[in-house]
Amino acid sequence: MRADGKKLKNINPMYAVAAHIMAKRSDACNSIELNIPLEPMQSYLREVRARGHNISHLALIIAGFLRTTAEYPFLNRFVVNKTIYARNEYAVGMVVLKPGELDGTMNKMYFNMDDDIFAVQKTLDEYVDSNRAAGDTNSTDRLIRILLGIPGLCRLGVCLFKLLDKWGLLPRSIIKASPFHTSFVISNLASIRTNHIFHHIYDFGTTSMILTMGNSREVPKRVNGEIVFEKCMPFGLVMDERICSGSYYALAFKRLSEYLRDPHALELPPKTVNAEI
Repeated sequence: MRADGKKLKNINPMYAVAAHIMAKRSDACNSIELNIPLEPMQSYLREVRARGHNISHLALIIAGFLRTTAEYPFLNRFVVNKTIYARNEYAVGMVVLKPGELDGTMNKMYFNMDDDIFAVQKTLDEYVDSNRAAGDTNSTDRLIRILLGIPGLCRLGVCLFKLLDKWGLLPRSIIKASPFHTSFVISNLASIRTNHIFHHIYDFGTTSMILTMGNSREVPKRVNGEIVFEKCMPFGLVMDERICSGSYYALAFKRLSEYLRDPHALELPPKTVNAEI
């Protein structure tokens, strides 16, 4: 048994077959663009800040994904070695830029499935603050430093990690240090004034989704027979199609959009958590 997930046995045969037909995660990439209206999010953030809580757009989106996954647990699955697993944790990977540097560091945050938006913001703040310090600030930095410290060790270490990961033998300490073993990765490209992209998902590790947020833009829509423009935050989402069906993704992303249009429900714990394990 893997340290980060449980093998699923009673699954739809189509999922099991797909994992063999598309043996690599890069074979199974689907992408979608979501345009999330900005005004409902900004209105909520102004309201909650007036109540004394400093909530960010990033925390709002992570909280929305977390709550959606509580209802649609297949989003927290992953595939390794043609086998589908239910992840036993919820981890979100994110790059943090250090002051005065163009490159940043990347590690991951851990959340409980019943976290509300205030708990999500607290975890996010702690993660950003700790990783903005100078030098090696997390286990990922330290592992990279060790691998690059001896000539040839990086190539040997990565090959060994891939082999151990394939057979479910990768130590928990390495999984914890790896930004490639996450529920999803999020990147706020709007923070560097650029557009969203469709970021590839890696064959190494277990990350099944990568989300990027880009510069806001005006999106046309029809209202009472007229075309109006609505300011939206665009998401670029790339996901592994082997963990669930297209209709399941569609329902989950519809639910995510509903939470971001009216985030008040995120202030309370979920009524139920639909866990697979």
